[in-house]
Amino acid sequence: MSTAVAERAWCVVVPHHARGARVARHRLTEALTDLVDAERLSDATAVAAELVGNAVRHAAPLPGDVIRVAWRLMANRRLQIRVTDGGSSVPPEVRDVGPDAIDGRGLTIVSALADRWGVERDGLGQVVWAELA
Repeated sequence: MSTAVAERAWCVVVPHHARGARVARHRLTEALTDLVDAERLSDATAVAAELVGNAVRHAAPLPGDVIRVAWRLMANRRLQIRVTDGGSSVPPEVRDVGPDAIDGRGLTIVSALADRWGVERDGLGQVVWAELA
């Protein structure tokens, strides 16, 4: 016997400020605690925090000085996280930083935790997304 799982989606706006990553982590955790296992939830919250943190540091905000954070638990149990900001002049990319660097590892962390990630544009702005199996 198999059990069908319906697709579920959430969307929140958070401040284009360092506290935005904390708000996103808390909202994602509240939504997914009973739906995914603890390890996957930990990975998802880390990915969301890194993507929001990168948007705060490197991109313009959306109107209202916010960032949109959306996540979707698909029927196939994949989890997609999307962070939309106002864009930047330099596209996001994994950087090669030395061991003494105090930052620059955000997308390296996302790459390690997610099965895939990418950047696209939508009607609002720049979207950086990551997908976890």
